[in-house]
Amino acid sequence: MTKTYDLTKGKSSKLIVSFFFPMLLTNMLQQVYSIADTAIVGKGLGDNALAAVGNISSLTFLIIGFSMGLANGFNVLTAQSFGAGDYKQLRRYLGASVRLCVFIAAALTALSVFFLKDVLVLLQTDESIMDDSLSYGLVIFSGLSTALLYNMCSGVLRALGDSKTPLIAIIISTIVNILLDSYFIFILKTGVWGAAAATIMSQVLSSAVCLYKLRKIEFLRLSRSDFSFSLRLDGMLLKNGVPMALMNSITAIGCMTVQYFVNGLGVAYTSAFSACSRFINMFMQPACTAGYTMSAFASQNYGAKKYSRIKDGMCVCIIIASISYFILGSIMVFAPEFLGNILLDGDEPISIAAGYFRLCGAALFTVDFLFVFRSCVQGLGRPLIPMLSGIMEMVMRVGVIMIFIKRAGFMATSFAEIAAWTGALTLNVCAYFYITRKKLGLGSSKLKHRETAKAYS
Repeated sequence: MTKTYDLTKGKSSKLIVSFFFPMLLTNMLQQVYSIADTAIVGKGLGDNALAAVGNISSLTFLIIGFSMGLANGFNVLTAQSFGAGDYKQLRRYLGASVRLCVFIAAALTALSVFFLKDVLVLLQTDESIMDDSLSYGLVIFSGLSTALLYNMCSGVLRALGDSKTPLIAIIISTIVNILLDSYFIFILKTGVWGAAAATIMSQVLSSAVCLYKLRKIEFLRLSRSDFSFSLRLDGMLLKNGVPMALMNSITAIGCMTVQYFVNGLGVAYTSAFSACSRFINMFMQPACTAGYTMSAFASQNYGAKKYSRIKDGMCVCIIIASISYFILGSIMVFAPEFLGNILLDGDEPISIAAGYFRLCGAALFTVDFLFVFRSCVQGLGRPLIPMLSGIMEMVMRVGVIMIFIKRAGFMATSFAEIAAWTGALTLNVCAYFYITRKKLGLGSSKLKHRETAKAYS
C-alpha cells in the first residue's frame, strides 16, 4: 500500500516541517511557472500582452478560486475522517466530492466562457489589450476542469498527509510549461493564447501524476456505491465547501474592483499591477503553505480529538510565517526596482511597481499571519468565519480604493491591500482564540492531561 502520513502521532514540529517543505516547493514552483509565463509573455510579446494576461488574473482568481475553495472545503472532511480512522466514510466523502466537482466544473466552464467579454468590458479593459485578454481567457477557462482536477487530487493527498506527490507533479508540469511557453511564443508565434495552452497542458500532466498515486492507495479504491447520491453527504460537503469557495470569490470580486480602477489609469499601470500581483502571490507562498499545513494538521487532529496538538501546530506555523515575512518582506522593501525589472521593460511601469512593493512589503506580515489563522479555523470545521473574513476583505479593499484612488493614484492599491489583510486577520485571530479556548478547552491546562490519560488508557 502506498504510504500515507498520520499527523496525529509524533512530535508536532517534526511532522509539520516534513510536511511543509515539499508543499512549499510545490507552491513556489507553481508561482515560478506563473512568473515564467509572465516573463516570457512580457519579454516575447511586450508590455501590452503582459497587461492583457494580468487583466485576466483577477477574473481567473474568481472562477478558479471558487473551484479551489470547494475542493479544499471538501477535503477538510476527508482529513477529519482519515484522522478518525474511518476509511468507509472517507471513501463516501471522496465519491460524493468527485460527483459534485464534475457538475460544478461543467457549469463554471460554460458560464466563464459565455460571459468573458461582458466582464472584460465591465472591467474597463483598454481596447489595445481586449483581443489578447479574450484570447488568453477563453483558453484558460475552456480548460478549467484540468485545474479543478489537479486541486481536487492534490488536496486529497495533502489531507492524507502526502505533500511529496504534488511536488513531483508540479516539478514535471513546471518544466513542461516553460518549454511549451517558449515553443509556442518564440517559435510558433502563437501570441498569448499559446501561453494559456501551455498552462492547460501542464495541468493535465500534474493531474495525471496525482491520480496515479491515488489509485495505488488501497483504502481509497472506490466502488459504485461510493458514488451513489446522498442528500446528507452532499449537504455536508457543500456546507463546508461553499463558504470557502465564496470566500475566495468574494475576495476575487474585491480584486476585480481594484483592477477596474487600475485599468482606468492606463495600460502602464495595468502592466505594473500585473507584475506586482505576480510577485505578491509568489512571496505569500511560504505563509500560504504554512496555512495549508495547518489546515491538514488541525483537521486530522480535530478528527482524532487531540485538541492540544492543534495549539502546538499553530505555534510552529506562526514561526514559519514570521521567518517568511522577515526575508521576503525585506526584499520587497529594499529591492523593489530589481523585482520590477524582472518582468517589466518600461521605466514608467517599473517606477510605478516599486512604490507598491515598498508599502506592501512592510505590511506583508498581516497576510502571512492571516493564512495561518484562517486555515486553522477552516481545519476546525468552521468555514463560515473565513467566509465572513472574505467579505471583510472585499469591503475594506473596495472601500479604500474608492476613497483614495483620486487622492493617491496607484498607491491606493497598496492601501487597499493592507487594509483588507488587516481586517481579515483580526476576525480570524478572534475566531481562533474563541474556538480553541471556549469550544475546545485549550485555555485549560487540564485538557492535555486528559488527552494523555486517554492515550494510555
